[in-house]
Amino acid sequence: MVAACNASTGTADNATAPEVTVKETTAPISKPATSSKDIIMYKSPGCECCTGWADHMRQAGFSVVEEKRDDMESIKEKYGVTHKLGSCHTAIVDGYVIEGHVPAADVQRLLTERPNVVGLTAPGMPMQSPGMQGAGLKPKGYDVLSFDEHGTSKVFTHY
Repeated sequence: MVAACNASTGTADNATAPEVTVKETTAPISKPATSSKDIIMYKSPGCECCTGWADHMRQAGFSVVEEKRDDMESIKEKYGVTHKLGSCHTAIVDGYVIEGHVPAADVQRLLTERPNVVGLTAPGMPMQSPGMQGAGLKPKGYDVLSFDEHGTSKVFTHY
């Protein structure tokens, strides 16, 4: 999964990520966003599809800070993203975890509805998802899942 981005799964010394606390309601991260449209995206240094997803989110009105990391496995572990739910990049927006190529419309719906979940994921690297699709193609052929602190997931949107 991560290898598709030419990413290293090693760990970096002294690398830390902001904390996300999952409670009955979603708690803010330790580096709180100044608005619900601010995203911190952790990605492997050489992954271009992640940059494509960030561009998709910017076009939808989000502000995205890309943080290149050599320790993506520890980032995913810290935020409760299991191997089964994983993709190439991990993002934080308004206290929620967004794993992989989740369309902006789903992130906007998540922020509007504010369900009691850890976040959303598009597991693996689905073709025709934002950042993985050719110009003008619409998302199709995959599911975006919501997941909780136990790693339990359910379909949030089907494409």
